Amino acid sequence: MTKYELMRWLTFPIMPVHLQTVRHHIKRLVKETTKNNDVMKILDVGGRKSPYTIGIDAKITLLDVPQEAGTREALHLGFTQDILTTIQKKRSNIKDLLIQDMTQSTIDEASYDAVISVEVIEHIVEDELFVKNIFKVIKPGGWAYLTTPNGDYIKNIGPDKNPDHVRHYTKEQLQSTLEAYFDRVEVFYAVKTGKYRVQGLKSYSFDKPLRTIKSIFANIINSYQSKGVAKSAKRTAHLIAIAYKGE
Repeated sequence: MTKYELMRWLTFPIMPVHLQTVRHHIKRLVKETTKNNDVMKILDVGGRKSPYTIGIDAKITLLDVPQEAGTREALHLGFTQDILTTIQKKRSNIKDLLIQDMTQSTIDEASYDAVISVEVIEHIVEDELFVKNIFKVIKPGGWAYLTTPNGDYIKNIGPDKNPDHVRHYTKEQLQSTLEAYFDRVEVFYAVKTGKYRVQGLKSYSFDKPLRTIKSIFANIINSYQSKGVAKSAKRTAHLIAIAYKGE
């Protein structure tokens, strides 16, 4: 474990609830599906600096598109060479880094035990091709884990519209998109939204101790608010999907 990984591990309990939730699910899935003490190969699509797989007992390949001037650069999306170099120094479970578009994937079929894609599919114009290529690279018996904004409650319209989001899926739409390829799909809601979630998303900084304390407190409150919301379409921020590929 690197110093960076230790620091992140120590602070995970006070991080935003979405991060905590995703890590909890991934750790459980890895534990449940690891066979014969083998180390799983996982492709993290759109992972970039992905904190979601830090410390996960698996061989992680990060995949993202190249960062380009414009919206991607402004929103800090995609890979740059500096990002790649930094990740390789900080992360011990990163086995490979790929710069490519998943809708134009050149990865061999059945190359990975699982695929993780956190808050990515809403950015993809060709979402069906994106899902098809994810399905293709997963080995039989593997799974895909995706999260995306909850389109049943959060509409990407008006003055708060995210310019890089193509769509916000409803639960039914996400289920249908994944069921076109995967044999079994579970979709559920996650993370209660409101003032505590919003405050908790504000970054921590030693230069702004009061804001940091407020954000930590907000994340602790939000973690309790978010218990038992898997069937709650209203006032939840995210959809989470686990899609299983048959043997």
